[in-house]
Amino acid sequence: MKIVMKPGAAQAQIEKVIEVIRNNNLNPHVTDEGGPVVIGAVGDGYGVPRETFTDLPGVESVVDISQPYHLASRPFHPRDSVFDLGAGCVGGEEIIVIAGPCSVESRSQILETAQAVREAGATALRGGVFKPRTSPYSFQGLGEEGLEYMAEARAQTGMPIVSEIMSQVQLDLMVKYVDVLQIGARNMQNFNLLRAVGETRTTVLLKRGLSATVEELLMSAEYILAGGNQRIMLCERGIRTFETATRNTTDINAIPVLKGLTHLPVLLDPSHSTGEADYVMPVARAAIAAGADGIIVEVHPDPAHARSDGKQSLKPEAFAKLVQQVKAIAEVIGRRVAA
Repeated sequence: MKIVMKPGAAQAQIEKVIEVIRNNNLNPHVTDEGGPVVIGAVGDGYGVPRETFTDLPGVESVVDISQPYHLASRPFHPRDSVFDLGAGCVGGEEIIVIAGPCSVESRSQILETAQAVREAGATALRGGVFKPRTSPYSFQGLGEEGLEYMAEARAQTGMPIVSEIMSQVQLDLMVKYVDVLQIGARNMQNFNLLRAVGETRTTVLLKRGLSATVEELLMSAEYILAGGNQRIMLCERGIRTFETATRNTTDINAIPVLKGLTHLPVLLDPSHSTGEADYVMPVARAAIAAGADGIIVEVHPDPAHARSDGKQSLKPEAFAKLVQQVKAIAEVIGRRVAA
């Protein structure tokens, strides 16, 4: 449930509400954005009557939240969450563009790509260093060496860096280097990992699972929010259906659906959702028109020789064209690409 305090409620009254929440085996989550203080009461304390809180001094109202994802829901947090990424904000009027190779393959490759996407207008740099691959014999990434190259690229371009974490044992290392922890589709329901990143305050890019529903994606986000980390971006990256013409089926519907259900920023990955470089640009345009807060695109200087996902990677010149088209669509709908 959501407990709304009266304007100007005393700190002692707020602390009393928090105490009662904890006494009823619930967890308090306080939101103070300049208006009345809002306290979420979530957890296993089923059957706690609303009167437990409505009669407390300083309480304005108590609202039951019907969705199982309490902290991620619009009723709990009606306004869009907006937070700084170090190179623009996500969740507001600005649209972010994250770009880079599927895998960091070498120092020269990532530095060349970083410079190219920065000049084209990217907001942040992506690059995998721990790669979840279907085959154990495929390239698995460079590990910490790759993170060092990514950090060097950040120093040269000023762009924050995004990289995928596969296990909680990698957490300390990843937090040391990256600005955004990407949780891939295969790990969307790795609840131990979700709990672990929830204990950090590092921004998270949470991708939808291969066959996950929108509600399941939001429940995964709830794990992170329950740990106290509110800096979450959701990412639609295509779902598995009967269709084989593309790698996955892009669920454009998920963008407006998620924007209606949650306050969290919503991005789309047109590279993984299509699996074909020729389809990336039109699907990216569709994402912005549908209301996405950003896109994450794979870019490689030599896709034909990429060690992973070359088929869906754009060359830098094609990416530059994509950014210009995204800017044009953003302007039509009253938004702008983050500088």
